[in-house]
Amino acid sequence: MARDLQERIKKLIIDRRLPSGATLPTEPELMELLGASRNSVREALKALQAMGIVEIRHGFGTYVGPMSMAPMIEGLAFRTVAGHYRGEDSLVQLLELREAVETGLISRLAGRVPEADLVELDALVDRMESQAAEGTGLAETDRAFHATLYRGLGNLLLGEVLEAFWDAFHRVRTDLVEPPQDPKVTCRQHREILDAVRTGDARRAEDAVREHFGHIRTRLTATAPHETISPPN
Repeated sequence: MARDLQERIKKLIIDRRLPSGATLPTEPELMELLGASRNSVREALKALQAMGIVEIRHGFGTYVGPMSMAPMIEGLAFRTVAGHYRGEDSLVQLLELREAVETGLISRLAGRVPEADLVELDALVDRMESQAAEGTGLAETDRAFHATLYRGLGNLLLGEVLEAFWDAFHRVRTDLVEPPQDPKVTCRQHREILDAVRTGDARRAEDAVREHFGHIRTRLTATAPHETISPPN
C-alpha cells in the first residue's frame, strides 16, 4: 500500500509536468485524490522526501524536491564503507566504475571540446601544478577538471552521475585510506589527458585516462581491505 501511494504521487508529479519547487496538493487533497488515510499519505511523502523527490516544509506545504543525486551518493558511500569493513575491495570496485564510465566517454571528446573549455582546462592544470609545488591539496581542482572536461558533452544527467561517483569515492577514500601520492604525477596525467583531447587523438586520450586511474588503483591497493583500520566517526 505504501509503495503504491509513492508511485501514484510520482505519477501525479509527472502527469502534471511539475518542476522542482512546484507546490504539491495539500494533504487533504492528496487523501481525496488517492483515496488514502492521512497517515498513509504522510508515510508515503516521508519516503519520497528521503529520495529527494518531494520536500516537506512544515507550516508551508509540500513541494517537488530537487531530485538530486544525494541519495545515490549516500548509498554508494555507505555500501563501499560497509563492504570495506567486511574485507571486500569495495573502494577499488567504486574506482573501477568511475574508470569504466570516463574511459568510455573520453574518445567522444577528442577534438570536440570547445575552445573556451580548453582554456579553462589549461588554467585548472596550471593551478594543479602550482598547488603541487606549494604542497597543497589538489582534490577540488582535480574535481573541477573532470567536471569541465565532460561538460562539453552537453548531458546534464551525465554530469550529475559523474559528480555522484566523485563525491562517493572521495568521501569514502578520505575516511578509509590516505595512501601517499606524488602530486606531480597527478598533474602530468591531467596534462596528458588534456593534450590528447586537444589534438583529437582518441586512443591517446583513452590510454591517458586508464593510466590516471591505474595510478589511483595502485595507491589504493597499497592498503589491503583486511588490514585493521579504525572506523570513521
